[in-house]
Amino acid sequence: MPHLRIASVNVNGIRAAVRNGIHRWLDSADVDILTLQEVRGQDEHLEAALPGWHIVHDEATAKGRAGVAIASRTPALAHRTTFGAEDFDSKGRWIEADFQLGDRPLTVVSAYVHTGEADTPKQDEKWKFLDAFGLRLAELNENDALALVTGDLNVGHREFDIKNWRGNRKKSGFLPRERAYFDRFLGTAGDEITGVDGSVGTGLGWIDVGRRAHGDVDGPYTWWSMRGQAFDNDTGWRIDYHLATPALGQRASNYQVARAASYAERWSDHAPVIVDYSY
Repeated sequence: MPHLRIASVNVNGIRAAVRNGIHRWLDSADVDILTLQEVRGQDEHLEAALPGWHIVHDEATAKGRAGVAIASRTPALAHRTTFGAEDFDSKGRWIEADFQLGDRPLTVVSAYVHTGEADTPKQDEKWKFLDAFGLRLAELNENDALALVTGDLNVGHREFDIKNWRGNRKKSGFLPRERAYFDRFLGTAGDEITGVDGSVGTGLGWIDVGRRAHGDVDGPYTWWSMRGQAFDNDTGWRIDYHLATPALGQRASNYQVARAASYAERWSDHAPVIVDYSY
């Protein structure tokens, strides 16, 4: 069955990723659409890094920070960066592009959620982003649409998603309130969902493609600290996602995390997440 292969990765700086060997992976990955987060560069840096690709890119307001992009083998039909309230600076954190999946339209998103820091203004910005995220997910899932949100979402949803979850319960990335957003995002559409923090909201019905593929097991993790022995000991976090509408989720197969063979072969602190979507 024909398919579209979509990969997502936080490159931790596109220029650094090129220096460190992203092309060794990309040359053999057979990817049709590549979503990127934390680009930390300008258009010319992406064009130099990905010659021959069609690229849409949204830089962050602050130079050398954040940045999201979508690179594709065929041009996007349209793209958008509008996200959240007008007074909320989401530049460099959300970009959508429209493609064709067979005879149907497909919207692909590259998202980079704030890292946050508990009980600080940085976390307040993360709450604003997650609020806007939920509103946009509801819109994208209307009328049996095919839509996919990929990226570094900087939240481990469940205990399976973080190796050292007990030690991170009060830290941004695994706060109960953050996890409750994902309870609602992934809860049955229209149902009343009680989040892990006790909050109640409406389920949006999205599919966590990675968790559906692997079931209730630890990982597979997508990010490991560059410090210590985190990578060698697989002490990681699963914070990079493919979230699909139900209509698209049923087309997903061959989910994989392209973890480097060794610490020395890493070109980012994140690993690419790759999925095939059939048409």
